[in-house]
Amino acid sequence: MGAFKNKENGTWYVQFRYTDWRGERQQKFKRGFPTKREALAWERTFLMEKQADMNMSFESFAKLYEQDVKPKIKLNTWKTKESIIQQKILPYFGKRKLAEITAKDVIDWQNEMRSLTNDRGKPFSKTYLKTLHNQLSCLFNHAVRYYSLPVNPAQKAGNMGSEEKKEMLFWTKAEYDKFIDAVMDKPISYYAFEMLYWCGIRMGELLALTPADFDFVRGTVSITKSYQRINKQDVITTPKTKKSIRVIQMPTFLCDEMQDYLRRLPGAEDGSRIFPISKHYLHSEMQRGSKAAGVKRIRIHDLRHSHISLLIDQGFSALAIADRVGHESIDITYRYAHLFPTRQTEMADKLDSLKCEKGA
Repeated sequence: MGAFKNKENGTWYVQFRYTDWRGERQQKFKRGFPTKREALAWERTFLMEKQADMNMSFESFAKLYEQDVKPKIKLNTWKTKESIIQQKILPYFGKRKLAEITAKDVIDWQNEMRSLTNDRGKPFSKTYLKTLHNQLSCLFNHAVRYYSLPVNPAQKAGNMGSEEKKEMLFWTKAEYDKFIDAVMDKPISYYAFEMLYWCGIRMGELLALTPADFDFVRGTVSITKSYQRINKQDVITTPKTKKSIRVIQMPTFLCDEMQDYLRRLPGAEDGSRIFPISKHYLHSEMQRGSKAAGVKRIRIHDLRHSHISLLIDQGFSALAIADRVGHESIDITYRYAHLFPTRQTEMADKLDSLKCEKGA
């Protein structure tokens, strides 16, 4: 154990033995350090990580967290976490010893986050501040649960920010009709928006569709995957949740439209994406179509809200709608409660009838 000098080039190396997670003795060799101090520091950090010593730096623990968590979650989810950790957490806590970070340190960090602004010069939203705090707390919780850190200082410090409910916008069918007419000049846009509006699927689910997902005999489309663009690469993942894996019955007119689209699609193969476009393209088309049609601008995801509101208006139950769009029925009931017709008057009349029956 220790640092040794390479006589050939003057650099330093470390060579030592340690016990791995299986309880087996292993030998470690690492070379190329400019100084003895750096070589010994690397050896000390390595052993702290292997032994999960809470005196390790927060930066070293973040690497352990990545090794533990990254394989269990979707790549796009990890990229979001990684960005927050690298840009908003490590610059403040990276060099500190994990066990020495206090609730007061976290409060000071929170105040620093509140003072920062985004690329438009505006303070971070309450939702984003809450997301930052939640990620810091996740790191400490992981250390508490798996590495014997006594307490989560972020939990003691209390939450930062709050969840801001985004305004739920949607188009009526009349508004959608105006919009779809305005984008009919581009077939790929027309058919993409038809799928989004009439099936209520998510944008990632749309962009992952292949010819094999359609069964025109039964009139269905199977949602089994989602598309993401990560690090300039096309990535196909599982859908957002287990509930999102579903088979959607399409209206007959939409089956006819999609069959026509696939017939005209050059070189369409079962495994290829039928909408080889980007999310940016769809956002641009949404902007173009909304302006040309003279309807209010809504988000792509609001087409999903529009589909759900249309089904509510047609009298379908929360359970039936949830099965179609890949939600839990409780989510539909909670998020769209204001759209369901109230039955309060009917309830009151019924109670009146029961009271009268007893009096008679």
